[in-house]
Amino acid sequence: MPQVETMTNLSDLYLADETAWLEQMSAASSAGDVAALDLEHLSEYLSDMARRDRREVTNRLILLLAHLLKWERQPDHRTRSWELTIREQREELQDLLESGTLHNHAEQELYKAFEKAVRRVAVETELPESAFPAECPFTLDSILAG
Repeated sequence: MPQVETMTNLSDLYLADETAWLEQMSAASSAGDVAALDLEHLSEYLSDMARRDRREVTNRLILLLAHLLKWERQPDHRTRSWELTIREQREELQDLLESGTLHNHAEQELYKAFEKAVRRVAVETELPESAFPAECPFTLDSILAG
């Protein structure tokens, strides 16, 4: 019966204090105590983390591409802020893309991210979408290299 009580307590802990739950999962994992793992929530948590990481890569790609498009199409509006955003997004993406899985995700999402960036920049700049390339002129490497 203690096993059921432990599982209920872990489920409650997961809902009440995710950090404390993670610490318990980490301790159980480090000790090799598979029976102490809340596998249901652990699986859910790991899936959520993977989705969050992919979403972060996509959002950073869109932001970087949007700023590159503005930089390219509106040279007379260039600001230090745009330059810093481009630099920061490149650095953050480089860190994220050290993961091979996230690098592959970025490669796969590049063209969709470009389409979203064009729509965003068209609204922001009041330029028609036709003022921008119909297809992404960048490679992931060229975006990251600067």
